[in-house]
Amino acid sequence: MIKQKSGRIINVASISGMIVNKGQEGLALFSSAKAGVILLTKVLAIEWAKYNIQVNCISPGYMRTAAMKELVEDPVMYQKLTDLTPMGRIGEPDELRGVIVFLASDASSFMTGHNLVVDGGHTAW
Repeated sequence: MIKQKSGRIINVASISGMIVNKGQEGLALFSSAKAGVILLTKVLAIEWAKYNIQVNCISPGYMRTAAMKELVEDPVMYQKLTDLTPMGRIGEPDELRGVIVFLASDASSFMTGHNLVVDGGHTAW
């Protein structure tokens, strides 16, 4: 990308890189790594802007994925997750598609260093 002086990088972090997940333990390494992805996005955006390389990030909230299967299938935990999300549900992976297309398209041509949160309002509390 540097050689061609153009490019778009879309990193994937998590809301866990921005907040402490209420009612969950054992996420120190995961959360630290995701926070690192968010800051890496910002640093690379600054360093590579001169090459016309845009670096942005998405931070999904709770999504119905294989990694979330155990939590989603536990009725008590699922209720906790949905209660903590203003939209009252967890997200579907397909709901990230539009955000990724947006960041990969010319519609975001003046955007770099941004962490776009897709979490049903979870981090808005």
